[in-house]
Amino acid sequence: MSALRRFAPPPVKRGGIAFGGVSDEHAPATRVVTAGRAQQGTSLAPALWASSTWETDGLDDTRKRAVALRPDSFYSRYANPTVRAFEEAIAELEGAEESMAFASGMGAIASTVLALCSAGDHVVLQRQIYAGTQAFIQGPCARLGIEHSLVDGTRPGAFAEAVRPGTTMLVIAESPSNPRLDLVDLEDLGSITGPFTMVDATFATPIGVRPIEYGVDLVVHSATKGIGGHNDSTLGVVSGERELLDAIWAYSVLHGATASPYDALNALRGLRTLAVRQQHQAATTLALAAALADHPGVAAVHHPSLPDHPQHDLAARQLQCPPTVFALDLLGGVDAARAMLDGLRLVRVATSLGGPETLVCHSATSTHVSLPVDEQLAIGITPGLMRISVGLEDGDDILADLRRAIPAN
Repeated sequence: MSALRRFAPPPVKRGGIAFGGVSDEHAPATRVVTAGRAQQGTSLAPALWASSTWETDGLDDTRKRAVALRPDSFYSRYANPTVRAFEEAIAELEGAEESMAFASGMGAIASTVLALCSAGDHVVLQRQIYAGTQAFIQGPCARLGIEHSLVDGTRPGAFAEAVRPGTTMLVIAESPSNPRLDLVDLEDLGSITGPFTMVDATFATPIGVRPIEYGVDLVVHSATKGIGGHNDSTLGVVSGERELLDAIWAYSVLHGATASPYDALNALRGLRTLAVRQQHQAATTLALAAALADHPGVAAVHHPSLPDHPQHDLAARQLQCPPTVFALDLLGGVDAARAMLDGLRLVRVATSLGGPETLVCHSATSTHVSLPVDEQLAIGITPGLMRISVGLEDGDDILADLRRAIPAN
C-alpha cells in the first residue's frame, strides 16, 4: 500500500450551536445536505428563478414591495428566491442570523466595508491577507477618506493594539490566510470590543471553522472556491447578525454587486457535497504535504495541520477539518517555479481553489502580484512560493506529477 493511501479522511468535529431547523446533533455532512431547504417545498432540488423582475398588482403593491426589506418578488437586485435559498443554507451552516450573497468574494468584502465605514473611519487590516482585499482598502477606500493600519495577524493582541477607540469601525482578518495558511486566533479576535470584526474564512469553508462561534461579528467567503466546489460559479457571501446584514443589504442595492441565480443554483448544488469533498481533499492534502517535505527541491512546506507547523496547536483547537490547500517554498526560486509549472502534466496551472481539479499557482506573479516585492517577502511570499489547491484526483497520481515537475535543485 502506498504512503498516500495510509491516510484516512480526517474526522470532522461536530459543532457547538443549533442551526435553524438543522439539529446540532447532526454531523456536518448531514447539515450541508439539509440546510436551506425552506423554499423548496417537496422538491428535492432547488428551483431556478431566472426572472429579473416580477409583475405587481398596481401602484400600492409596487410601493409596498419597493420599500420592503429584501422583497422576494420585486426585482432581482433586491432579492431573488434562488439566491435566498443559498443565503439561508449558508446562514444555517455558519450559525448566523442572516447571510447575503454577492457577485464575487470581493463584491462581498467591498459592499461590507463601504456599508459600515465612512470618511474619517479607521480599519485594522491583517497583513497576511488576499492582495485584492488589501488593494481595495489601500486604493478605493483610501480615496474615500477611510484610513487603515496593517498588523501581523499571527501575533496575539496585534488587532486589539491597533484599534483606535472611537475611530476604528472594522477589523478585517483572514484565517487561514492566502497563500501560506497562517491562522488568526479567533478567540482573541472575537474578544475585541468597539469595532466590528470580520473574518475571511474562504480557505476553511463552514466545514472547517465557524468564526461566529468565537464572537466574531461577520464571516465572509468567496463561495467561488470550496463552497461551490466545481469551478462553475462566481459568488461571495457574508454572514452575521441580522441588523448588520440589513445595513449591508441596504448599501448593496445601490452598489449593485448582485449575485446571479444561476451561480447561486450551482453553488447550492455544490454545497450538498462540501463535507465529503473536503474530507477527501484534506486527507490527500496532508499526505501530499508530508510526502513533499523531503523533496530535494523543497525548502519548506506550509500547512497548519502538519505536526511541525508553529501553529499546529491552534489548528487542532480551531479547525474542524483541515484546509485543502498547502504551499511549497522551492529552493530554486522563480526559476524553479517556472520549471515546475512547465513540467506539470496532470496538475493544472490556475489561480482558484476548492474545485475537483488540483491547481497550482505562483503567488508572487498571480494572487499577490499587486504587492511590491518587499511586501511580498514581509508576509513570506518568496520567489519560489507555490500554492497548491488539492482536488479529487487520486493522490498517488497528483504526487507523481508534482515530484516529477519540481526541480531537484
